[in-house]
Amino acid sequence: MSHPASRPRVADVVTPDGIAAVDHAITSRRSIRRFLPTPVERATIEEMLAVASRAPSGTNTQPWNVHVLTGTSRQSLVDKVLAAAGDTDASQRYTEKYDYYPREWISPFIDRRRKVGWDLYGLLGLDKANRLGMQMQQARNFLFFDAPVGLIFTVHPIMGRGSLLDYGMFLQSFMVAARARGLDTCPQAAWNSFHTVILDHLGLDAAQHTMVCGMALGHADPAAIENTLLTEREPVSNFTTFLD
Repeated sequence: MSHPASRPRVADVVTPDGIAAVDHAITSRRSIRRFLPTPVERATIEEMLAVASRAPSGTNTQPWNVHVLTGTSRQSLVDKVLAAAGDTDASQRYTEKYDYYPREWISPFIDRRRKVGWDLYGLLGLDKANRLGMQMQQARNFLFFDAPVGLIFTVHPIMGRGSLLDYGMFLQSFMVAARARGLDTCPQAAWNSFHTVILDHLGLDAAQHTMVCGMALGHADPAAIENTLLTEREPVSNFTTFLD
C-alpha cells in the first residue's frame, strides 16, 4: 500500500474534463463593455478573491489591496469621476501615477492598439468623423460599463515593479475565477488618471496606496453588439522560441 503522502491529491489528478474547464475559463475571458444590472452576491465575490489570492507573488508578499464598490458607493464614485472627466482642465489636473502605456509607441504594438479600437468603433457604427460618439464610448469606462460591481485595485507605493507582475497574475486569476462562475469582467486602466479622486472617495492615503487599475464585474449583456468583439491573438510561433 502506498504511503498517503505519495498519493496524488484530488486537485492534482489531471482529467480531460478538468483541462477543458480551465482552458475554457481562460480562453472565453473577454473585456465586456456592456453589462446587465443583475447583482453579484458578496459571497461569490469573496470566493473569487480567495481563489485569486493563490496567485504567486515574489517571496509571498501578496501586494494586492482590493476595494469592491456596489450600490451607493459605486454610483457616487461614478458621479465624481464623470464630473472630473468633464472638467475642461482635466488633462492638466488628472494624470496617471505611473505610465501604463509607453510614452512613445512603435510597431507592432501601436498597430494592435489601433486595430482593437477601430474594430470596437466599427461595431458601434462610429467612424473618425464622429468624435463625440467616440468620446461618449470612452466615458462609459467611468460607468463601469453599467456593471453592478466596480473594483479598484491598489498597491503600496513602496513596492517595486515586480509587484506589478505579481498583481497581473492576481488579476488574471480573479478574471478566470469569474468566468468559471459564468461572470464577466473588464479590466480598466482608464480609471488611473483619476487616482486622486478615487483615493479620496475610498478614504485612502496616497502614502499607502497607488492605483493599479479598475475593473467591472457582472453578467455580460448578450444583446450588446460591443460584446461580440473578439480580439485577435498572435500564433504561438510568432512570440515563442524553442531551444533544444
